[in-house]
Amino acid sequence: MFTDSHCHINSEDFAADREDVVLRAREMKIKYILDVSDDVEKTSEIITFCSRHKNIYTTSGLHPELADKYDIFTSETILQHVTSPYVVGIGECGLDYFYNADIKSRQIEVFQAHIEAAQLSGLPLIVHSRDADDNMIALLTANYKKCPFKGELHCFSSSERLCNAALEIGFYISASGIITFKKSEELRRIFAAVPDDRLLIETDSPFLAPTPHRGKRNEPAYVINTAQVLAEIKNKSIEEIAAITTDNFLTLFDKVKNDG
Repeated sequence: MFTDSHCHINSEDFAADREDVVLRAREMKIKYILDVSDDVEKTSEIITFCSRHKNIYTTSGLHPELADKYDIFTSETILQHVTSPYVVGIGECGLDYFYNADIKSRQIEVFQAHIEAAQLSGLPLIVHSRDADDNMIALLTANYKKCPFKGELHCFSSSERLCNAALEIGFYISASGIITFKKSEELRRIFAAVPDDRLLIETDSPFLAPTPHRGKRNEPAYVINTAQVLAEIKNKSIEEIAAITTDNFLTLFDKVKNDG
């Protein structure tokens, strides 16, 4: 069985066929799906969706591209949802200086609120990092020293330096369809060195469809294609990658009900 540890099937991209998307995932033996919230105001709606589907869970957080959406945003804003049995993580959150370098200071403030929410709740932090390695390393390291927390770098495509800094504090590293792209040789090299017990796999759908679906809308069923390339990178069978990444998902997101 496989796990899509990060997707956005409650986005508008799936409005017309969301249930079919879930069915196709099940047909491809995707047992667990984390339907990540990128805006706290959407979380209640996603919780309702999760409640109607076995083994689909969500999170509470705010994407860094939306960091200036709310005048007041604190850890309490995030924590209002964590009593739900379907909310198993904090995020998606982080720093993105590729699109939103003009609001760096606000992104850091909002990210700090997410770290605090992870520290208070014990739930794992789901980190988005793009073109922000220096600030990301500094924030993760300094906050972890003050009060340890667990988490992952989702859809990892950054530097080896950031990867190693995250591994040093016990984080997991998640592979997306980017590792299947022809020009991702360096990223594949980085993933070859990630310890097996820190690997996750995801689609980040509807974005970043893996080869051979590149250019199309991504969906959880396509996690198989990323798993195949990860298997090649790690010199393992796809069945081993499925087992490793699902076990790691259940370890990190330990609020998820493991029914065998």
